[in-house]
Amino acid sequence: MQNRPLIHTAMPKRRYRVGRYFATLLGDIESSDEHCYHYILAFVLEGQSDPVVYVCAEVTPPPQQANGAYQLRVITEKRAEVVNIADRWGDLEIFATQALNVGMQLLRLRQALIERL
Repeated sequence: MQNRPLIHTAMPKRRYRVGRYFATLLGDIESSDEHCYHYILAFVLEGQSDPVVYVCAEVTPPPQQANGAYQLRVITEKRAEVVNIADRWGDLEIFATQALNVGMQLLRLRQALIERL
């Protein structure tokens, strides 16, 4: 995956099981790419090691900060795009809920149960 976050260190905040996927929510992230990550939720298919979907809360670049402090960005094999900009993505609870929903939509897991581990 081309645009995957280049994470050096991160602290796992939460783990979930969503259907056949495990999702790990990371915080306190240090990376070597140009993005400043606040949170990342990474979805990994059971039995695999590499995430197939990332939902990220990133600090909004200064020119766009009037729209919000954080941008919600999705990264898959086929795309990487900002889907929303708002202050609320800096809140762990709000981000976790939205990131799970977005990831489930991208992975077509509409009927899957979310189990917090």
